[in-house]
Amino acid sequence: MKTFSKSKQLRSAITRDKLNGKRVAFVPTMGNLHEGHIQLVRRAKQVADIVVVSIFVNPLQFGANEDLDNYPRTLAADKEKLFAEGVNYLLYPDVEEIYPEGMDQQTLVVVPDLSDTLCGASRPGHFAGVATVVNKLFQIVQPDTAIFGKKDFQQLAIIEKMVKDLCMPIDIIGEETARDVDGLALSSRNGYLTEEQRSIAPALHKTLLDCREAIACGFDSYQELEDYCTEALKNAGFEPDYFSVRDAVTLGEVTGDTEQIVILAAAKLGTPRLIDNVTLTLNPSQDWGMLAAH
Repeated sequence: MKTFSKSKQLRSAITRDKLNGKRVAFVPTMGNLHEGHIQLVRRAKQVADIVVVSIFVNPLQFGANEDLDNYPRTLAADKEKLFAEGVNYLLYPDVEEIYPEGMDQQTLVVVPDLSDTLCGASRPGHFAGVATVVNKLFQIVQPDTAIFGKKDFQQLAIIEKMVKDLCMPIDIIGEETARDVDGLALSSRNGYLTEEQRSIAPALHKTLLDCREAIACGFDSYQELEDYCTEALKNAGFEPDYFSVRDAVTLGEVTGDTEQIVILAAAKLGTPRLIDNVTLTLNPSQDWGMLAAH
């Protein structure tokens, strides 16, 4: 595995690979890698000849009161994991490499509508920071395909729309959420949980599953379900940001034309903010009440 801190050097290596007919897959990360990231890398190896991983803690997507300074940075351990998986190239740039003129002077990429709801409503500017840095990384790596986890469902939707709207010739693959044995979605922020909080944390996924089961059984009063599940999370010890039933394509309200539902939740448990989601496919050939769990 070769490690690059400069974009130009990585791009030269990738250009040579592409001239030799190699297909390139890209996995952007912020480091502190866990099994969920490794699953993305393994998927990348299945679909391409060359696998590129980036580690960059992007300050542009952090708000004023968020945990940028405390975000875990574990480069040595991360490199060991990536080397063991056979990654070809690691891009590890500093902030000046990505934002040479500073972030105040940076052109921003904003995906409208999708960025303003759910996590975007409580974290203003977050998804502009995400879309901008992913766009920059795509320009550096110029991959044929890029792999993202479905745990960040809204982020994945925003990146898919950005790629479509800007006519980028990149296939975006969404990989299923990696979970611990008790259902908790793997996340770098799980390391902040105390032992007691870690025992509570799986209730987030269980509440999502309970909501999905209710809808699959024909309960379609979504506001009532959202209110009930929000209270359930509060009673379990969470501070819910949102619990929402949405159209999985538009992230808007569920309508008669909706073919897939996504149920999303974000909640604080102590300091860490946890997110998760589950989906439900509707059967368009049946009546509205006939649902099939996905």
